[in-house]
Amino acid sequence: MKTPAASTDEASGEAGQAAVLSFLAGSGEPNAPAQRIDTHCSIVFLGPSRVLKIKRAVKLPYLDFSTLEKRRRACEDEIAINRRHAPSIYRGVVPITRRGDGFAIGGTGQVVEWAVEMARFDERKTLDHLAAQDAFGPELGESLAGVLLKSHRAMSGSDGSHWLASLPLIIDRNTGQFLAEPDLSRESIDRLHELSHQSRARNIELLRSRAAAGQVRHCHGDAHLGNIVLLDDEPVLFDAIEFDPVIATTDVLYDLAFPVMDMLYFGRKATANRLFNSYVQTDWDTQSDALSLLPLFLSMRAAIRANVLFTKRRQRQHDHTIGTQASRYFELACRLIEPEPSRLLAIGGKSGTGKSVLARDMAHLIEPRPGALVLRSDVMRKQLYHAAECARLPPETYTSEASDRVYQAMLDRARRVLAQGLSVILDAAFLTQAERGAARAVARTAKVAFTGLFLTADRTIRLQRVASRQRDASDATADVVLFQDSIDTGNIDWQIVDASGSPATTLQCSASHLPDASLD
Repeated sequence: MKTPAASTDEASGEAGQAAVLSFLAGSGEPNAPAQRIDTHCSIVFLGPSRVLKIKRAVKLPYLDFSTLEKRRRACEDEIAINRRHAPSIYRGVVPITRRGDGFAIGGTGQVVEWAVEMARFDERKTLDHLAAQDAFGPELGESLAGVLLKSHRAMSGSDGSHWLASLPLIIDRNTGQFLAEPDLSRESIDRLHELSHQSRARNIELLRSRAAAGQVRHCHGDAHLGNIVLLDDEPVLFDAIEFDPVIATTDVLYDLAFPVMDMLYFGRKATANRLFNSYVQTDWDTQSDALSLLPLFLSMRAAIRANVLFTKRRQRQHDHTIGTQASRYFELACRLIEPEPSRLLAIGGKSGTGKSVLARDMAHLIEPRPGALVLRSDVMRKQLYHAAECARLPPETYTSEASDRVYQAMLDRARRVLAQGLSVILDAAFLTQAERGAARAVARTAKVAFTGLFLTADRTIRLQRVASRQRDASDATADVVLFQDSIDTGNIDWQIVDASGSPATTLQCSASHLPDASLD
């Protein structure tokens, strides 16, 4: 097969792409021109079953697609990188050729452009569209955490030198672009700039130790919700950064921060919290000592998204809708770099009162973002005895000495998390005054606000709930429920919450005991 000849005209910029773009717009089926979607660095043509993606002939501060050869390499890199995440979507690189007065997709004429060929999927299934319609539940966060963890673990660590050197440059570049936006407050820009640099400097040793430990890896790099699609009800990453592997080689928590931040932007706080909790809890030993990086990482991601949209607005003749979105991301960046004070919430009660459901459902209501980290005694016990979460443990792991060990481990983790500026929810029975006092003491030592909730429910309800459990970390049985009724709980100086009703009712009653907790 004859190899297409490459064009030598590489200086025409976006204007030189106009004829090719016009051809591709009509490349759909008869009487059904391809749908065109413009981004800040690409132009996408959606056909009935095929998608062609062209790189814009642009040179931006963070990418250079200004020549045909650079666009070819970017297309090839995009295929290689994204097949790791979405092999069913990414087909290959195809040339757009010219012979005589016409163009062809493929063919043997002179190559005038390169395109990434993809399988068509329902673009209404990208998470940004679904989030705007409130079309998924918090459990999606757990699925997405698994996808991100798998992608991060598949890559080897980098020495992190480029990543560490890039951080102040990213902050400065964001600031420079914000200063060009007349509608943004100069005071807010300056404060975001100052606090971002302060956070980086304060955490520099942690950042270095993370790099040395192999936590700087070639990640997706651009995992906002518009680059995640639901295929067969599972989240799939696509459109990873291909134009510069250095930009995509970051701390894995910085990669996690993008979808967490975007969930917050779209008001999907519960999903953001589940994503955060599931990722950190699954990889606790590696990630739990780096949580102080989250305000910086989340804020930087919001700032980057704001600047991408400001660039897109300029390309679209100052589209006011895009400008409003960009400003909202900027405001989010400013809020995230100044997190609210952390707090400790302890939820106690006998088996079957619904502690774990309440802890899960309350976590996203608690500042600072992305909400509280949930520490559950049932899960802690399984981890201490190296058992699977839903495996049943023998009776000797439930002696008073064993339980003391579980509580101590849980409280130790709480101290570590609180010291990093995040909030914690403790989910355990707390049936004795000593256990409840120990939880309060953790908050006192950490100098954070404390709230204790103690759930109650009739024995019949508790028995029914315990009997109906499936694949749960708790080993409680009907015998445990009956035994707990014989325990002297002493004076309970926590807020008593009747949890006999639905989870929603219990959540509403419990939230009333937390200042600033809103169910909106």
